[in-house]
Amino acid sequence: MLKTFHTIFALLLVFGFSIALISDGSETFQYFPDTLGSYWVYVDQNGNEVTRRAVESEEIAKKIHRVFDYEPALENWVDYDYHIHANLYQVGEKQVTFWVGDEAQRAVQARLAKEMEALRKMLKEMAPPQAEIDFNVLHKIEVEAQDHFYMLPASTTDNEKWDVAEIKAKVTITLDPPQGDPQEVVLEFTIIEKGDILGTESIETLAGTFEDCLKIEYRTHTGVARFGDAAGDGELKPPGESVTTLWLAPNVGIVKFHQEAADILLKTIPMPGIVASTTVKTFELKKYEIKSADSESGGSD
Repeated sequence: MLKTFHTIFALLLVFGFSIALISDGSETFQYFPDTLGSYWVYVDQNGNEVTRRAVESEEIAKKIHRVFDYEPALENWVDYDYHIHANLYQVGEKQVTFWVGDEAQRAVQARLAKEMEALRKMLKEMAPPQAEIDFNVLHKIEVEAQDHFYMLPASTTDNEKWDVAEIKAKVTITLDPPQGDPQEVVLEFTIIEKGDILGTESIETLAGTFEDCLKIEYRTHTGVARFGDAAGDGELKPPGESVTTLWLAPNVGIVKFHQEAADILLKTIPMPGIVASTTVKTFELKKYEIKSADSESGGSD
């Protein structure tokens, strides 16, 4: 009798543990609802609104991708951020994956091009007024980004960490003086981003206060190598990093976004007068509507 009881007890433990695992997995993506027809309206740090909608899926390379649509469309790739602007994505058993390779490349290219324009302006301002300096600062930017961005893993326990994305960028800078040979320096950046679940907390937004929001931090770690005739012997400063924080509410999704991103290129130049900056971006949920599976809606106005 005692042996039979032990057997039944063991089976109950195994069964209960299995149910717990199934429950954990099924609840994981309550933080990322995407029922067709659902929408979210966000306001950025400048008061501009952007609406995200869950629209019809698309088949690309024989794979079904779910789709988000945005209004208004972004006009400048500098403003694009794959943490919140992804169009194509998949909700799998192990993670939510954003497919953002091409968009991420364009965004990093635009960001580096903006920094190069700032560098040209600073170099011009640093020249003495009496000096007659006439040279061209040319540049070429190449970016390679992996196709996917692992937005959210299946395990949403505190201190869960994972590899998010990797981007490589190559910036070739050529100083072309009116006399003498051009001088060239090549900077190669490797940007590795990692995710970390920090826990849960309540967040107040324009759409209301949301309890038990999952707080995720995405932090980049950037390395740089320098090559070329004009590389010199001086050491480069570390490139700029970025820290992005998302808050996801159960059954709602992203309710807040905050990012601080330091200049990648300008921060590496160890030269007086070259000033790097940090860009701060925010998005806050203003209103939303989450469609249910049977087309019944629930949301806020």
